[in-house]
Amino acid sequence: MSIDAQNIYDKLRALGITLPAVTAPAAAYVPFVQTGKLVFLSGHLAKKDGQVIVGQFGKNITIEEGKAATRAIAIDLMGTLHAAVGDLNKIKRIVKVMSLVNSSPDFTEHHLVTNGCSELLGEVFGDSGKHARSAFGVAQIPLGACVEIELIAEVG
Repeated sequence: MSIDAQNIYDKLRALGITLPAVTAPAAAYVPFVQTGKLVFLSGHLAKKDGQVIVGQFGKNITIEEGKAATRAIAIDLMGTLHAAVGDLNKIKRIVKVMSLVNSSPDFTEHHLVTNGCSELLGEVFGDSGKHARSAFGVAQIPLGACVEIELIAEVG
């Protein structure tokens, strides 16, 4: 067994998490690419009940709502990662997370919004879920989504 000597799927079940199927990309790209031991996941938009969460931080979405949205993105990312490698127990490390936060010019808490994703990855993957990260504000995200996150993982 790999990460923290506990099956990742047991951790997910204990957290009440069911991984979603990979959704079709919204444009001309693929949901993931593996090269060597690295798997690159395309950006995933914040969704609730299958619908994109639309809004802008500093205007009409709170940090707590954002943390919930980025936690949901982490679940979607793990679903895509499962599809990419076939077994999340093969993941040696979550290497990098990049978070694009749809925000007003005066919003400065992008890192707090992104914590929802980072905290769940740490909870599921343990020390192997600790990752490098970028979180920054952008003027707009496709479909008006409040957050988009991409991920890079290493396969063991």
